[in-house]
Amino acid sequence: MVQRPIPGAEAIDPPLSASVVTLGTFDGVHLGHRRLVERALASAPPGVPTIAYTFDPHPAKLLAPSRAPALLVSTATRIRLLYGLGVDEVILEPFDARFAALEADDWVERYLVGRLHPRRVVVGFNFTYGRGRGGDPQHLARAGSRHGFEVDVVEPVELDGDVVSSSRIRALLVAGEVRAAARLLGRSYSLTGSVVEGERRGRTLGFPTANLATREELLPARGVYATRLVHPDGRRLAAVTNIGSRPTFGGVRDSVETHVLGFAEDLYGLEVEIELEARLREERRFDGIDALVRQIHEDVRAAERALA
Repeated sequence: MVQRPIPGAEAIDPPLSASVVTLGTFDGVHLGHRRLVERALASAPPGVPTIAYTFDPHPAKLLAPSRAPALLVSTATRIRLLYGLGVDEVILEPFDARFAALEADDWVERYLVGRLHPRRVVVGFNFTYGRGRGGDPQHLARAGSRHGFEVDVVEPVELDGDVVSSSRIRALLVAGEVRAAARLLGRSYSLTGSVVEGERRGRTLGFPTANLATREELLPARGVYATRLVHPDGRRLAAVTNIGSRPTFGGVRDSVETHVLGFAEDLYGLEVEIELEARLREERRFDGIDALVRQIHEDVRAAERALA
């Protein structure tokens, strides 16, 4: 069953009598974000709901669109992952000009306290809120002392000397380092979307592919990847995926094409997820179809080894 978020704190009527809330944009729902959710869950008394409060679109899309990053996950994936961590509810606050203009104190009083009555609020060390980023963890702690809630500030999460952050994960993916990105995410990076009609060129080569119309904004570096296709029925199928423009055929637009190993079922129209496990090679142009087919055979064998 798909769990749907609450469309903004003001949609909670009547207000909650108590809650434990964690706040953030949660782009990627990586290990740092998981720490926030874990702390919130661990501190919630029996019967008190745990809420992940997030925003859509990402605030940078409105406040600094020219500098806004390509997001690691779609809104739908972010919501699914947050619910998957065990929170009782996700609030998806519409981040529009009216909301962005709220003073930090107004947001705390009208939205956080007025609707959620939190006993504890869990935030990252760099969380900001309110007009002009007027609120930060210290401001929130002062508000908590007035309104009767505790504030738990989570320091940066490190893994083998790397600080876990959305920007670090983006840099790894742009470089094709999907295994390193997976360590910081706590899961394989994946692309979700529907399988659409392609040019059927792979079928003529003996390697039919599922063409993904992905919802994600960020594609990893062009190349060939060992992957798993997650079928709507739950099966995780070994596959090899090409991300790129297909230069052998004169392509100019990037696409995501997945060949599922030893699989002959129709996937058209299905919503699937492609988990990227390892980058096998860069994208390159081949001198003719025969050379390309030989390389695809090599790619399949390499993917089998990587996924074994």
